[in-house]
Amino acid sequence: MQVAEQSKAKPRDLDLDEGYRVAPPPPAGRGDRTPPIAASGMKSFPVAGGRSVSLALYSNVSNSRELLDLMQSGKLEPEVAFLNASLVPDVFPGLAAAHKALLSKARESLTTRTLHSELVYNYSGSKHITESLKRCGISDDTTYILAARFDASDEEMKAVKKLISGTEIDLGELESRANQAQILKHYKIPPQELSISTLPDAIVCRIAARDAL
Repeated sequence: MQVAEQSKAKPRDLDLDEGYRVAPPPPAGRGDRTPPIAASGMKSFPVAGGRSVSLALYSNVSNSRELLDLMQSGKLEPEVAFLNASLVPDVFPGLAAAHKALLSKARESLTTRTLHSELVYNYSGSKHITESLKRCGISDDTTYILAARFDASDEEMKAVKKLISGTEIDLGELESRANQAQILKHYKIPPQELSISTLPDAIVCRIAARDAL
């Protein structure tokens, strides 16, 4: 699988808190960072403190309602975070949300019930829990999904793939398939900001700054 292309900005480390650091994946053709580990169709990225998060992208998903019911009843096995992939233009914001979830877990200060729902909540950049999970998570009719699993074993990665009735596609599709209009509206990103930054960076700034506002 081809590694997802990085956005225009130069790759950099995200340091949301002392002692925790997450590195984005390298741009295609660059070998200056350790590439993600591919296994069973997902890609695993190092996040913080020796922890990792595995990501897989799916289109044409036909069982979102079933997945949503399993999550809401606490019967989803293995536990997975499902993001509305149309709001994800790059893996980097997803890694930032995962990093922040692990930091909250380490501090025993999760806002939501589970580590994986915390990732979805963090991705929203909002403090409104229900609205965040509804908007950035999946709904009954979501057909385009980014799945995330912390510290996934090979068997868990295979199990995640079996959960989803859809077509697995390369993470490099995120940028071209992102709904920029929805992203700009949700995160309240003005055109002036994109003249000096990138869409993924703008999202990461809001993820990092949410609790400081």
